[in-house]
Amino acid sequence: MTLEIITDPALKGTTHGFFTRAGGASSGVFKGLNCGYGSSDQHDIVSINRERVAKALNVQPDRLVGVHQIHSADAISVTGPLGTTIKADGLATATPGVALSVLTADCQPVLFADQKAGVIGAAHAGWKGALDGVLEATIKQMETLGAARANIAAVIGPSISQRNYEVGPEFLDQFLQADPTYSRFFAGGSGDRMHFDLPAFGLYRLRQIGVRSATWTRHCTYADPDRFFSYRRSVHKKEADYGRLIAAIRL
Repeated sequence: MTLEIITDPALKGTTHGFFTRAGGASSGVFKGLNCGYGSSDQHDIVSINRERVAKALNVQPDRLVGVHQIHSADAISVTGPLGTTIKADGLATATPGVALSVLTADCQPVLFADQKAGVIGAAHAGWKGALDGVLEATIKQMETLGAARANIAAVIGPSISQRNYEVGPEFLDQFLQADPTYSRFFAGGSGDRMHFDLPAFGLYRLRQIGVRSATWTRHCTYADPDRFFSYRRSVHKKEADYGRLIAAIRL
């Protein structure tokens, strides 16, 4: 089976993609293109999957750069291969031939490009990272490399949609404590449960800091098990583990 790669016109001029689970070598609950070494999938199988992604991006496997994601607001600038112990959730580079990547399974994978300046970025933005400022931190790293936020295009890839993201009152309280107007990203659910709109929140934060071109691909990871891995769906199905999707971009 061939890889399925979701691209967006806003990032035209870069080699990029939000990869679905199609075309991978993994099996079982990881069936497809599981690119997460942090899963309990076989290490060599994950390596095969990542090699397929690197080939699709036309880079060597060691130039498919990622970090140890920790749901933080930390972002770094990179020029080449990284060690596996570097902890962050956002990356930026102006180095041609380096593909920046993030792994997700409901959280937002966000790809950035200022094509005028020749600077790209990638961020793993779950609710905590987005609330704490990982999108802003990634853009700041891009700016240190010469990007201008008014020229940056940002695309949010497949993420869990509001319809499938049920949360409790403690979750809501964290957002209201940060800014009472964040109530707009919550809709009523059953009892004291609410539904959080993660992609809308990401788009809002991007636009608030001056990113003029910010879009979401409108794919829900939870709702489409044939195409996407989903942490929350795996929990609801009582599965032992879950695969990780990869999103990547290179100049």
